[in-house]
Amino acid sequence: MFNIMWALVSLLLTGLARAAIPNAMLRGMPSLPKLPMPDRSITSPNGTALPPLTTVYYFDQLIDHNNPDLGTFQQRYWMSWEYYEPGGPIILMTPGETDADGYEGYLTNETINGLIAQQQNGATVLVEHRFFGYSNPYDNLTSQSLALLTIQQAIDDLEYFVNTVDLPMPGGDAVKPGQAPWILIGGSYSGALTAWTMVNKPGLFWAAYASSAVVEAITDYYGYFTPVREYMPQNCSSDVEAVIAYLDGLYAANDTAGIQTLKEAFGLGDVVHVDDFASALQYNLFDWQSLQPDVGPGAMFFVFCDALEVKNGVNAGPEGWGLENAIYSWGNFWNTTYYNYVCGSEDAETCLGTYNASQSYWTNVTINEANRSWFWMVCNQVGWYQVGPPEGQPAIVSRILQPIYEERQCVNMFPQAFAYPPQPSTAQTDMMYGGWNLDVPHLFFANGLRDPWREVTVSADGLDKANTTSMPIYEGDGFHCSDLITENGVVDQTIAVVQEAGLMYMKEWLAEWTPSM
Repeated sequence: MFNIMWALVSLLLTGLARAAIPNAMLRGMPSLPKLPMPDRSITSPNGTALPPLTTVYYFDQLIDHNNPDLGTFQQRYWMSWEYYEPGGPIILMTPGETDADGYEGYLTNETINGLIAQQQNGATVLVEHRFFGYSNPYDNLTSQSLALLTIQQAIDDLEYFVNTVDLPMPGGDAVKPGQAPWILIGGSYSGALTAWTMVNKPGLFWAAYASSAVVEAITDYYGYFTPVREYMPQNCSSDVEAVIAYLDGLYAANDTAGIQTLKEAFGLGDVVHVDDFASALQYNLFDWQSLQPDVGPGAMFFVFCDALEVKNGVNAGPEGWGLENAIYSWGNFWNTTYYNYVCGSEDAETCLGTYNASQSYWTNVTINEANRSWFWMVCNQVGWYQVGPPEGQPAIVSRILQPIYEERQCVNMFPQAFAYPPQPSTAQTDMMYGGWNLDVPHLFFANGLRDPWREVTVSADGLDKANTTSMPIYEGDGFHCSDLITENGVVDQTIAVVQEAGLMYMKEWLAEWTPSM
């Protein structure tokens, strides 16, 4: 379930990080883009040298907010007061479902967090989410421990942190919410957590900024692939659709020999189950999520489409080259490039199969396994299973893939918790935290047309949610969380418009704040 540098380098890093995840549900995880650490010394406004951005601080967080007697665990956080002047806001973010180490760039003005801090003379704080990285209530990730990994506990963590923490900057013990305005920022899952916190803890944060915020929990999330299909090169989508329709036709006809021949064209003849093969074909589409406006044609997604659509230096028309060429060229891409990228030296069934629950991938309960912690949240509360669309809709992903494919894996991962494939409690999550219906003041939403997570944000097709001055909703041409990264606004004017609006609203809302203690 977990990136951009100002060019391909980060993309490759991301690719490699994702390539080690042999699971479709985790490859398309709603995660924040990473950015490189700025190579400069940090000073406060009066010229004092500040600690390095990588300095780790620790907060004594409650293990269980429903039972404080259980005690505390050490929650990691990072901060910068480069732009801070007394009276300025405290700008808080959790990067969400990942080891937070490496996200220190979100303390700087290379992100919207730092731009707000710079504009408002604020301080930036980055806090690690419970059960990710090294912020763990218990020293393992068993089902029993993960019972305390819920959306509500995560929201309560933020509340306890802001009400209790003494920040390590001068005067940092006197900036509780009544003494200073706090702003909560998040992107992707942490963007949803930002919005859900504003719903669940009204008045705790004076304002919030939620980028690509996946506010609507949904089990059957075939809409993930809608923006991908809409915005990928049309010849590429035509040929992908042709191969997927062919696979689904073989499956419907129970043509096991035909399916085997197709698997072998991709070098995946040893993948035992057809749903695992169908899932492997999704991998090329998940690479879309790594794209940002400043990523060039060397990105893996475009290398994939070029492999399908460029023949002897000639580009296919919008209808593609057709089924036969598509099977050959897509299969060849797996054989020559992509298999090694995804699986390395592992055999196909070990790498791509999901039926052997004794693999360490399913049984390893050591901490700092973000995949496992995220799986827990997905299986229990949010779903977001990226599956094939209903009949009658164009399909770049096989209809063989339905929520049960992912739900079965929940049993693999957590047999102590689930005796049979569970259905996540998405309706309850949406009821508790508002989902698409949420309406809270001082909450700024920023979304991107090309974001595969768009369809669970407040900018989902057909939702037509009003953009108001109380809860503004802005959408640029960006990808996933593009507006969080300052550089993306330089590259894409539509993203700059979103960023400038966010800064304007923060300024307006902060001007209305008055201390209450």
